[in-house]
Amino acid sequence: MSYLLRVRLPDRPGSLGALAMALGSVGADILSLDVVEREGDYAIDDLVVDVEPGALPDTLITAAERLPQVRVDSIRPYAGILDTHRELELIDQVATASDDRLQILVDGAPRVLRVGWATVVATRPQGAYRMVGSSGAPETHAADLPWMPLEKTVALDGDGSWVPPVWREMNTALAAAPLGESGRVLMLGRPGGPEFRPSEIARLGYLTGIIATVLG
Repeated sequence: MSYLLRVRLPDRPGSLGALAMALGSVGADILSLDVVEREGDYAIDDLVVDVEPGALPDTLITAAERLPQVRVDSIRPYAGILDTHRELELIDQVATASDDRLQILVDGAPRVLRVGWATVVATRPQGAYRMVGSSGAPETHAADLPWMPLEKTVALDGDGSWVPPVWREMNTALAAAPLGESGRVLMLGRPGGPEFRPSEIARLGYLTGIIATVLG
């Protein structure tokens, strides 16, 4: 089974090697690594690790946090692809599709951006509504989206009054990006966190900017 760990560790030579050895000591293999962000003397990394069936994820946290100044921000099961061209593949899939382009976008966005679910929302005279959603999107919809229309990519307040209670109970981190000037917005949810980092917001903005051009 594979897990996605978001880890904060010292940004200095040897830190990642020490972490790899610590995880290896409990039978975990690192399959991929993405540097999410650097802040001061620390780095925020996403690691996909593989463990034996039945292994407890808590053992990964314990092994990592035995190292000085290392903290696991989050851990969750992971079933995404492991290559470094996720964005390009999604853009190509949307560009070459003859129909259902928005559905292709929301189906691909969770694995590309490492979130739990994605939806495209829009507004009409009666209010905001969901156009399409990924397979993991919550059945409970947000009835009011006071931040629309949206002009730029943002991390949303997961405790806002507009957020459905079930989303808040799941501690869902939220982000949204406009799809050009169409009035449509790609909204992402990450149940259980972690919160979206500024670099992730920038990455989301770049991706949706290209996708908006593709969609026309």
